[in-house]
Amino acid sequence: MADAPLYLTIAQALAQGIEAGTLRRGERLPSLRALARQRGVSLSTATLAYRTLEDRRLVEVRDRSGWFVAGSAPARLPEPAPSRPPARAQRVDRSQIAADLMRMVDDPTVLSFGAACPGPDLFDPDRLRLALQRAAQRHRPLLTRYGFGPGQPTLRRAIARDALSLGCDLDPERLIVTHGAREALALCLQAVTRPGDVVALESPTFFGFLETIEALGLRALEIPTHPRTGLSLDALDLALRTQPVKALLLVPTLSNPLGACLPLAQRRRLAAMAAEHRLPVIEDVIYNDLAPEGTPRRAVKSFDREGWVMLCHSFSKTLAPGVRLGWCEPGRWRDRVLQLKTATTGGQSPVLELAIADLLSQPGHQAGLRQLRRAIAERVDAARRLIAQHFPAGTRVTDPPGGFILWVELPRQIDSVQLAEACLAEGLCIAPGLLFSASDRYRHCLRIGLGGPWDRAHQQGLARIGSLAHGLAAQQAA
Repeated sequence: MADAPLYLTIAQALAQGIEAGTLRRGERLPSLRALARQRGVSLSTATLAYRTLEDRRLVEVRDRSGWFVAGSAPARLPEPAPSRPPARAQRVDRSQIAADLMRMVDDPTVLSFGAACPGPDLFDPDRLRLALQRAAQRHRPLLTRYGFGPGQPTLRRAIARDALSLGCDLDPERLIVTHGAREALALCLQAVTRPGDVVALESPTFFGFLETIEALGLRALEIPTHPRTGLSLDALDLALRTQPVKALLLVPTLSNPLGACLPLAQRRRLAAMAAEHRLPVIEDVIYNDLAPEGTPRRAVKSFDREGWVMLCHSFSKTLAPGVRLGWCEPGRWRDRVLQLKTATTGGQSPVLELAIADLLSQPGHQAGLRQLRRAIAERVDAARRLIAQHFPAGTRVTDPPGGFILWVELPRQIDSVQLAEACLAEGLCIAPGLLFSASDRYRHCLRIGLGGPWDRAHQQGLARIGSLAHGLAAQQAA
């Protein structure tokens, strides 16, 4: 904790007391002012400490009553083991499996746990509607014009201000607005690779990354990854010294599907490794705003002094899922990325960009993010309890510090593809582990997405998935 801010040190001390039972469930905590006096810190530092614990679901605030230790402890389940992917780069052939999954996700008759998308019940659609109306009213001439160049200056300035929460001091002139994070990532990959090149990734990794690598004719080299602390930099260093890796694509904060967070010291080390090996690092920070307050949000880019880290982000997980807008800061490849962007998809809607700039600049934006994190955390805790109660013995599940994704490792005799087929027959959708690797290594795993509706039917549906897994285990044992 030597690099940790003071509020994180206070939060960690309180967390240890809660986990040891010194501070009991439901017990009232000191008020913010009392905590500030006890610790000799400012009121804002005390507030950040409590918010950090709230993000970790260890404390809760009750209206007009103050702060309390959370009433129920998260379910205790073993975590999946660190991954051990193949040591050689592989061609990717996952696009058809992913396409089949997306057809299931979009079926309105299916209860879906397959997508990593937040549902409409987590957002206020009127807030976006009003922002769009204001932008259209104030900038009516832009409704009849194409968008060109790197994006509206107003939005790029708002993005640069927002990126301060990532620890990044970005020049708005170097930012490029894109059609979502997927386009940003694809443009960055195109800028630094050619067909046949090797790209290093976490393992397991987001199947969208594998789709992009497949489409660009690249090869995937999966790097061992820990479910809590993320990519193994020792394994990456070995790969860089023994294989022709041309780029690294990763999600250091709340990686998809593991929900892992690379420690701060490892982020600093990764930036140094990128400079040493002259390695383009494409960093996706799409989930950073869903992480707890503090160091898990600091981007690798914040340690980059020579432009080797290409930063990509989107507004789809935390602000406006239906608006396909994202951005990138491509480091030393900025001109090449802008050239590719101009030659392929051109610009976005200027009015839409200005509406997003409006939303980012509103004073309630950070409060809205805290409310979103709290709502997601409650359903993740409930889902882990259901998995503990209804899934087969030997099941392991991740315990991410934020986000709405769980990675479930079933007993090895259970084939998650067969489980997905059995689920679909009953109107349930899951994402089998096969999707998240260029190999078949995670066939006994699955990803559970909890961003959609979380009503009684979905809770019963998750319990039913566990029952179906029990049935497959029994068949294998017979």
